[in-house]
Amino acid sequence: MAARPSRPALGRGLAALLGDITVAPPGATALPAATSGLRQIPLDLLDPNPFQPRMVFAQESLEELAASIRARGILQPILARTHPTKTDRFCIVAGERRWRAAALAGLHEVPAIVRDMSDAEAGVAALIENLQRADLNPIEEAEGYSRLLDEFDITQEKLGEAVGKSRAHITNILRLLNLPPGVQTEVRKGNLSFGHARALLAHPDPEALAASVTARGLTVRQTEALASQGSLAKRKPQERRGAAPDVVALERRLVDRLGFQARVSPGRLGRITVVLDFADLHQLQAWVDALTT
Repeated sequence: MAARPSRPALGRGLAALLGDITVAPPGATALPAATSGLRQIPLDLLDPNPFQPRMVFAQESLEELAASIRARGILQPILARTHPTKTDRFCIVAGERRWRAAALAGLHEVPAIVRDMSDAEAGVAALIENLQRADLNPIEEAEGYSRLLDEFDITQEKLGEAVGKSRAHITNILRLLNLPPGVQTEVRKGNLSFGHARALLAHPDPEALAASVTARGLTVRQTEALASQGSLAKRKPQERRGAAPDVVALERRLVDRLGFQARVSPGRLGRITVVLDFADLHQLQAWVDALTT
């Protein structure tokens, strides 16, 4: 059996890729593509990074950054590489947000550090730069981790060291990719936090609970309690000898709707007693909060 080709190992992050910075002479514009270092590059000679893990660039945030650039300039250069297919052009590796904001600010060029990189190196640098800056929403972060783990010879522990996160954090956030696409979209939009999304994983119908969470503006604690109740929804109501079929049917509907055990007991004079079985006071409080929010 042929040996599996080894995958490239993850380096030491951006520092390993930047190396020593060579500053171009004052007033210099774009230098020849073969020359690396710090220089001013016209905006129209830069192309977006095809490996950019960040999918959403909020317009309001870009406008704020553009205002800062007008007042103080670009404080940190972008990272670029020579374009792999186009002569005398460059491809952004990290700093696409600054490039977009610079255009809004009316700049014609931006300071950039240029390095010759492979596609793999450019992908690693873009992912790490965004992860370290907390520029990604939880789903983008999870996708970034997943891509690094799939394409490079690295463990979750080593990945955590590279991006400054614990292994437990990486494991937990990767689980978000198991959420339905609709729920992932709400996380991307910022309508659901990482805490909300993690709680939804425990519910048999994450989309239904997510809709309730966003509509009611529920807290993470309330979401966790409702998700815990929902995890019991698949349990059948406790069968009772002699119970009328219509009573059993009502109990089943309550279990399906509420997510925890319910007991319906007909009494005298047509009165009905309903007993709800909560695991603890915390679960009861969260349920009451959800009803009254």
